[in-house]
Amino acid sequence: MTGKLLLVVAAALVDEAGRILITQRPAGKSMAGMWEFPGGKVEAGETPEAALCRELDEELGIDAAERDLIPLTFASHGYEAFHLLMPLYICRAWGGDPTPREVAAVRFVDPAALSTFEMPAADAPLVAHIQSAFAG
Repeated sequence: MTGKLLLVVAAALVDEAGRILITQRPAGKSMAGMWEFPGGKVEAGETPEAALCRELDEELGIDAAERDLIPLTFASHGYEAFHLLMPLYICRAWGGDPTPREVAAVRFVDPAALSTFEMPAADAPLVAHIQSAFAG
């Protein structure tokens, strides 16, 4: 491992049609233009669930409750400068309509189509797990 351990959280927001929401990283950030699951860094003193609710509000303007976050899987991936540990939660209930605030775009996609989007390397095992979990 090079560098420090970075704990981030992510959500697979599932709409009534069974589609998953992904967000596009904005220009000026690392991996700009790539698609990912919404979420972000866990701050000191925060639980992963509290951090995810905060991030969903900041990035998408939605209100998610900790009780609606269901742990699904996690990713552990070594980047050059840090090692990323990322729990992924399923969330099927939230208040408001997801709107891009700190992201370039949002899109609901069929789970089978997730692998057609350019995503950070750490997301690959998450995509495979979601596709397996949502396979007919």
